[in-house]
Amino acid sequence: MYHFFVSKDQVGPETVTVRGGDVNHIRNVLRMKPGERIFVNDGDRGYECQVAEIGSEAVEARILSRTEATRELPARLHLFQGLPKSGKLELIIQKAVELGAFEITPVVTRRTVVKLDKNKEAAKLARWNAIAESAAKQSGRSLIPQVTRVMSFEEALGYGKDFQVRLIPYEHAEGMAETKRQLESIGPSMDVGIYIGPEGGFEDREIEVAKGQGVEPVSLGKRILRTETAGLMVLSVAGYLLESKGI
Repeated sequence: MYHFFVSKDQVGPETVTVRGGDVNHIRNVLRMKPGERIFVNDGDRGYECQVAEIGSEAVEARILSRTEATRELPARLHLFQGLPKSGKLELIIQKAVELGAFEITPVVTRRTVVKLDKNKEAAKLARWNAIAESAAKQSGRSLIPQVTRVMSFEEALGYGKDFQVRLIPYEHAEGMAETKRQLESIGPSMDVGIYIGPEGGFEDREIEVAKGQGVEPVSLGKRILRTETAGLMVLSVAGYLLESKGI
């Protein structure tokens, strides 16, 4: 069943109105007809609906059932991703959304090779958020994770200063005991910052700055992971531990 997102003001007592780019997708890409079923989410509730009318600017659907169940993790996982090369960020965004990330922030660090053209940054951000929306629909998320503006490493540390857990995977961190302890400490309603370096990792000075602001360096094991792998590993393990608690 195809999944769409709407705002709460598009949900009525008996019907849901789909507007925007999804109308073209329903009409001209999926070529749906009245009578077919869709699933719609307003961020809090999900609605199984039957398409009633397909217009040029709106699709009206009759609500068949409602659900209060959320498909979100009980904690908010914020991925701060060092900007990688070769368009890898698009894959990272897609998979991070599938794994339950709440928000994704591209970060410029000392070893970042990619230089974003300021004139093209808005277009890039729009594309990244479109990828996040598509991944949220595909994976049945209850909300669309936001990809924020690009931040410097210092800005990213400040952005997460009030998060309850902040982790920075670092190849020189020793042992997995602290990693295990930190991940198992994540509980409901917590904000968790996961800071991932670009190709080449973080400089030692950046790690020291992060530590000075309360961010915990952790090991991800004996192997050195690529930038596009490290964050996804942390999200996977954190998501598993959260969901296995049955919260």
